[in-house]
Amino acid sequence: MESEAISNLANLITEDFAHAVKIIYNSKGRVIITGIGKSAIIAQKIVATLNSTGTPAIFMHAADAIHGDLGLILEDDVVICISKSGNTPEIKVLVPLIKSAKNKMIAITGNKDSFLGQQAHYVLNTFVKQEACPNNLAPTTSTTAQLVMGDALAVCLLKLRGFSSNDFAKYHPGGALGKKLYLRVHDISSVNEKPKVNLDTNIKNVIIEITEKMLGVTAVVDKDKIIGIITDGDLRRMLTKVDDFSSLTAKDIMSANPKSINADAMAVDALEVMQSNGISQLVVEENGEYAGIIHLHNLIKEGIL
Repeated sequence: MESEAISNLANLITEDFAHAVKIIYNSKGRVIITGIGKSAIIAQKIVATLNSTGTPAIFMHAADAIHGDLGLILEDDVVICISKSGNTPEIKVLVPLIKSAKNKMIAITGNKDSFLGQQAHYVLNTFVKQEACPNNLAPTTSTTAQLVMGDALAVCLLKLRGFSSNDFAKYHPGGALGKKLYLRVHDISSVNEKPKVNLDTNIKNVIIEITEKMLGVTAVVDKDKIIGIITDGDLRRMLTKVDDFSSLTAKDIMSANPKSINADAMAVDALEVMQSNGISQLVVEENGEYAGIIHLHNLIKEGIL
């Protein structure tokens, strides 16, 4: 039932939706979203979504609004009232007060002919035939429809504002999501050791360098220019081919032209390069010179993977 109700929402969209989006987009104030009961909970979620996508929003409980909280509505604010029936006592008291203050009001309601539907400047119709509750009582289908309509508003506003992943990162700095959006390669590689050897470094010292720096790899450089790379795997393959490696140098076993990434690149891009090439380390470059190593384990530790 909920799935069918959501599918039908597209058929209920009118010019009021476009007008509502434009009113909010052009407003110099905030979006105040109000409701009561389960609709109030949906209102809080829509507020959170708007705030995280660049549209300042505040939740105002309809019951509290008529007992003092109306003071938080400022002159330029746009008010969204959410109510399935549009005829609850609190809404009937609240709506005239909002209109008297000359704030633009948008209704999200399942009954466009209700008191709320008739009084609002714009109506976003969230009509549902029946609740998923077998008794057709508990708000289920109706609140799902309200939620989807709120998401539709938020996404349209996001697109109008040209809200990018960089903007998103400003509002989501915490957790794995935030790190994917703002963490750069140098933020990780700079805290790692910086293993490097020269072309003529003997194999014993190559092994010592890889072991001491604990990254399973060392860069082969010539005056800080990256020439090649030697991994644990390269050492194992060498041992299967030669019995005496005392005369070998880094140049003899290195892999030339290793995969690399710029220090300013996003850490999530480093993960993509590793995954697409089936490798677990990347050489980091900065201004054309060797700047360090980023390892798959670093990305796992940071929650990027």
